[in-house]
Amino acid sequence: MYRDNTKVIHIGNRVIGGGNPILIQSMTNTKTEDVEATVAQILALEKAGCEIVRSTVPTLEAAKAIGEIKKQIHIPIVADIHFDYRMAIAAIENGADKIRINPGNIGSEERVQAVVDKAKEYGVPIRVGVNSGSLEKNLIEKYGKVTAEGLVESALDKVKLIENMGYDNLVVSIKSSDVLMCAKAHEILAPQCDYPIHVGITEAGTVYSGNIKSALGLGIILNQGIGDTIRVSLTGDPVNEIATAKLILRTLGLRQGGIEVVSCPTCGRTNIDLIGLANEVEQMVTEFDHLNLKVAVMGCVVNGPGEAREADIGIAGGKGEGLLIKKGEIVRKVPEKELLSVLREELKNWKE
Repeated sequence: MYRDNTKVIHIGNRVIGGGNPILIQSMTNTKTEDVEATVAQILALEKAGCEIVRSTVPTLEAAKAIGEIKKQIHIPIVADIHFDYRMAIAAIENGADKIRINPGNIGSEERVQAVVDKAKEYGVPIRVGVNSGSLEKNLIEKYGKVTAEGLVESALDKVKLIENMGYDNLVVSIKSSDVLMCAKAHEILAPQCDYPIHVGITEAGTVYSGNIKSALGLGIILNQGIGDTIRVSLTGDPVNEIATAKLILRTLGLRQGGIEVVSCPTCGRTNIDLIGLANEVEQMVTEFDHLNLKVAVMGCVVNGPGEAREADIGIAGGKGEGLLIKKGEIVRKVPEKELLSVLREELKNWKE
């Protein structure tokens, strides 16, 4: 697998690359200068399972805020820089654990060199980021439009530029909102790149469309052994990104731990509010991320036990009562209104 052979990079107290576990990232959408709001959002992201967080640094005030934010959080913080190289330098000086730049947006090579020199001085890794919205005109002209090949060429050009400046503490990312283009770009990049790769589908959209696009894109890429960190990019509360990222990794067998909820699609035999119950169970099990279980929520006491056979534990609802099921075997009958509380109690006392 490509990820087993990438360079090992330290980001604050975390390590990526070289076969280390794939880490989940997100990005704050607060004003970074608002330390209180930004810290509150990062702490919520931490609680959800975020392992690296990125915050935009468009101003000197935002750069200075990085230092204050770091005192109150427990995961590495990445400074997102767009056009002003001075913000990258200031962010590093104020404690950023990594910076994200597109060297093509920074300006002259002298400015890029100044950023690289500061990163080298502080031992801070640089994430070289390229996306389809910022692809250089000459590459668009070369390939006729924005293409996977153009994205890869742009990224590798930027990597070579920084390597020639004497620095190889790098992470690479190439992103597109076009799922298949993004997947193809990673397939082309991975054999040519021994740096860790951060993977995401940029501008994926709302929770509904963004989750689908991210699951498809990340699934294709990760399943080929590509990717050392991931972000599910959604329009809205970034906390929503974390649960999706964890589920993608668990579904692909790339992460253990946490509870997977399976539920039936309902049919005419359903005599309970299965949709509501399943949603309640999915929310409730977030309390038990230390368990590695499959929990089934079924709406029929006739087929429920059989359908839940592959789950470690499950509940099946009937009219006024339901069943508690373990490994497909009925344990006991439970009043319908107690199904959720009984399941919670079972999980609380679960022994692995």
